[in-house]
Amino acid sequence: MSLTAGSRPDGTSSPAAAGEPTAAVAATVATGRGARGTLAEGKAGRAGRAIDESKAGRAGKAGKAGRAGTARKIPWRVRLRRDRALILMTLPVICLLVVFNYVPLLGNVVAFQDYDPYISTNGITAIFHSPWVGVEQFSRMVDDPLFWDAVQNTILLFALQLVLFFPVPIALALLINSVVRPRVRAVAQAIMYLPHFFSWVLVVTVFQQIFGGAGIIAQTLEDHGWTGFDLMTNADLFKYLVTAQAVWKDAGWGIIVFLAALAAVSTDLYEAAAMDGAGRWRRMWHVTLPALRPVIALLLVLRVGDALSVGFEQFLLQRDAVGVGVSEVLDTYVWNMGIQNGDFSYAAAVGLVKGAIGVCLVLAANKFAHLLGEQGVYKK
Repeated sequence: MSLTAGSRPDGTSSPAAAGEPTAAVAATVATGRGARGTLAEGKAGRAGRAIDESKAGRAGKAGKAGRAGTARKIPWRVRLRRDRALILMTLPVICLLVVFNYVPLLGNVVAFQDYDPYISTNGITAIFHSPWVGVEQFSRMVDDPLFWDAVQNTILLFALQLVLFFPVPIALALLINSVVRPRVRAVAQAIMYLPHFFSWVLVVTVFQQIFGGAGIIAQTLEDHGWTGFDLMTNADLFKYLVTAQAVWKDAGWGIIVFLAALAAVSTDLYEAAAMDGAGRWRRMWHVTLPALRPVIALLLVLRVGDALSVGFEQFLLQRDAVGVGVSEVLDTYVWNMGIQNGDFSYAAAVGLVKGAIGVCLVLAANKFAHLLGEQGVYKK
């Protein structure tokens, strides 16, 4: 008979051999209990951290609320002394706005009167002595065909300038932004900025010397047998002529805002797009133009709000050359009726309607900008 390890001669197991499975089971049970204990400790630790974070969050909110309450409790005299330097810096600008922009609004009351500046010793006291006529001036405006001609010319010129003038500063800003050499960029910007500082008298004179009947182009064509060239007196091309003058004078100045927006674009975006295989046009379409969208939306809203103000001096200087029919806009119409004819009440009524329509256009354009996801002039 063969004997196995740990067995007795009679075939029964020894106590040590019988206890081995029991020890293994006990070790397994102890390991499970230890794992459950570790899991319970982990849960307890996470719960403790969550409670601590919650308490810390409540304490932080309480601290912010306390600080906000403390800020609200600062007396206005203390804030006045604290910010007196900033207030003194802005005080001249505020005074200019009040004197030249808000005080004259009180004079719109003459739109509801038959105002006569000679009824009293001065024009201000004449307001209190002029008779009230209600909406008579507005009725005259509606029935005046010259007013509607001025409105038609103004809207036509605004639409033309919006299409031909507004994109030019954006294109110039993109072009200058692509110039690598700083010196070349600075020279190009200086050349583009310079016409903005010219008066309209000088701008019209320059165009007269180039495109007029006695200008350089007309003389050159006359030397080669062509006569009759004079764009400055062509009524059919007048709207394109004034648009070209506005582009030459103010397009360079308009790129400043767009260049400032482009300067805020991170170069990492261009590098990442280039690493993904985007060429120059793709980078402009997917990186540059999206960065300009908020600025474009803001300037477009402001331009639409100023739709009925396409210019004054520019048209007044050239109205005799092309005629009143194509050069009369709302600004020159108000000047002609108020200053030339002395009908101040009627001119004030036209100006009041023009300003009210401008405010409505700003609100409508800003609402449209919100629908496109842009901020516009103000947030929702």
